[in-house]
Amino acid sequence: MSRLTKPDLKNEILLRIQKNFPLEAQPFKVIAKELNTTSTEVLTLLNEAKDEKIIRQTSAIFDTKKLGYSSSLVAFEIAEEQIDEAVKILNAHPGISHNYERNHTFNIWFTLAVAPNSKLGLEKTVEILALKTKAINYIVLPTLKLFKISVKLDTTNTQSQKEHVKTKVYNELTLNDFHYELIKHLQKDISFVEEPFKEIIEALNISYETLFEHIQEFLDAGVIRRYASILNHRNAGFNANAMVVWNINEENALEIGKEAASYSAVSHCYLRPKYPNWQYNLFTMIHGKTKEETQKVIDDIAQNIEHTSYMPLYSSREFKKVRISYFNEAFYEWEQKYI
Repeated sequence: MSRLTKPDLKNEILLRIQKNFPLEAQPFKVIAKELNTTSTEVLTLLNEAKDEKIIRQTSAIFDTKKLGYSSSLVAFEIAEEQIDEAVKILNAHPGISHNYERNHTFNIWFTLAVAPNSKLGLEKTVEILALKTKAINYIVLPTLKLFKISVKLDTTNTQSQKEHVKTKVYNELTLNDFHYELIKHLQKDISFVEEPFKEIIEALNISYETLFEHIQEFLDAGVIRRYASILNHRNAGFNANAMVVWNINEENALEIGKEAASYSAVSHCYLRPKYPNWQYNLFTMIHGKTKEETQKVIDDIAQNIEHTSYMPLYSSREFKKVRISYFNEAFYEWEQKYI
């Protein structure tokens, strides 16, 4: 590979670390070798992107359900004058990782997870939150079928429009005390230094070889979806991100979901339940730099999947977007207020 200009090199690095971060003692040397540059240059550009808040976090991305957590997408209808107070209440829950205002009667959309040892459970927690926020109405939208979950923003404008989404078969894994301790470390954002995993091996008194063996064990069991960087969409130039919901025939959901998930601009694709007041059951998150770009993807999907209707829901405000801190006492402390 010939030498890239600094902006192009930065974008190549950003794309690379979103896919699969090198699980090596000195991962930036691996990236540097691939891109015909130096680890010093890679680190400089990554720290620059971090300072610019383009990179949100670099860590293990866990499968919430594989860790024993119950989770769901939830939509609340909140009166306009109640939104600010409602957001404070919702954002205080440690299991709410994403919270947005969207252009619909159901105007507040958030993802909620409750811990494996939760005494309240998911449904009761939603009921409490609805009461506390004075929600007029709400719907709980758990995942019935996952077709895709993989946020990889095309920072280079070189990725193909469609991609093959593999169906993975995972190993069985029973988590033990060491696993839980390791998870607490792997969920933390790493620093962009020559040996970013050094803090973990020193804290746990293990070797790099042991660390990477356990991470691979988690990957093979689906406990970790991938180890990667997550970008701030808007800071990375992706300003038109729509949650597009589709009314599809559930009998053909497998075929339809796979087709929708095959679009590279689709980061999330799920089948969720319908309700009398909510007839959309296929959910696709679509990322684009402009509304025109996003709409083109929506139009292409609409032409290629069987559906009754669809609706793009753009986020007007982002209230919260963090990674859940698993096995954290904050879950217990929140519940103690309401038990």
